[in-house]
Amino acid sequence: MIRFSRRSVHLATLALVVSGYCASGSTFAQATYPNKPVKIVLPYPAGGGSDAVARMIADKLQQTWGQPVVVDNKPGASGIIGTQQVVRTAADGYTLLYHNTVLIQQPFMMEKLPYDPLKDLQPVTVTLKTNNLFVVPASSPAKTLKEFIDLARSQTAQGSYGSYGIGSAAHLNGELFKQQTGLDLTHVAFQGSAPMITNLIGNQLPSAFIDIPSALPHMKNLRPLAVAGTQRPPELSNVPTFTELGYKSFEPMGWHGLFLPAGTPSAIAQKISKDVNAVLQMPDVQARLKSMGVAPGGGTPEEFAQVIKTDAAIYADITKAANIRITQ
Repeated sequence: MIRFSRRSVHLATLALVVSGYCASGSTFAQATYPNKPVKIVLPYPAGGGSDAVARMIADKLQQTWGQPVVVDNKPGASGIIGTQQVVRTAADGYTLLYHNTVLIQQPFMMEKLPYDPLKDLQPVTVTLKTNNLFVVPASSPAKTLKEFIDLARSQTAQGSYGSYGIGSAAHLNGELFKQQTGLDLTHVAFQGSAPMITNLIGNQLPSAFIDIPSALPHMKNLRPLAVAGTQRPPELSNVPTFTELGYKSFEPMGWHGLFLPAGTPSAIAQKISKDVNAVLQMPDVQARLKSMGVAPGGGTPEEFAQVIKTDAAIYADITKAANIRITQ
């Protein structure tokens, strides 16, 4: 007959408890999260489109979780200040970052970022997707992209294109367009889409890459010739994609998304992703996003990570070929 001491039984029981806790630790974290207020850091000023969407999602999550969810605007240095704050925060799920495609474009244009977004942040989910349009003024003689290219080539000075900022997705689209057409277009960078639209409508600017939400209210005065992304947007179903027209690497769509500091328990990231996906399926949320000219996002952390990996490789190639550098 085998005998066990009381101490050995106690140690065996403790080992079982510990191993059971480790096996179910992620489930426990998911089940108890959140049990205090959650902060979403937005590295841009209040009042913009990013701010509106972030606050809408925060309000819905607050109703779902029964905990305060606040948006903390931390603008400055092209989003670097707010992002750095999140990277340095405890990886416990209570501080998130709401950012856009610029996050993964900056490393290829700036030498001394205080963080590596591909390593120091954990993707959670895409919140929305949008495209850039290539537009000309409605008075332009170019009715198609081919006509614009032919017209530009026939002129001694091939003209210019506008973007809503140096290093923006619009800037990268423009440089990619130049690389593939051979056009010598001068890049004119504006501080946002609004002043660029004014110059387009006033015929001071012959062409531009512009985000759909900014362009939609002005379609009477603009003519879209092509759109980035893999599909034609529903609001502009008659506008062909660059891919349809035979151009390469215009497939990535602009996105907004949520991130956590690297090292946050996977179960927490999965829970946030699941709950945000549910928010994005709500009819009133979808209606609001549609009215802004953007598409609802969604997907798992793993799917978002793959999007980032694929897009980053394309942006790296464009930036290197165009020699785009931004000094801090």
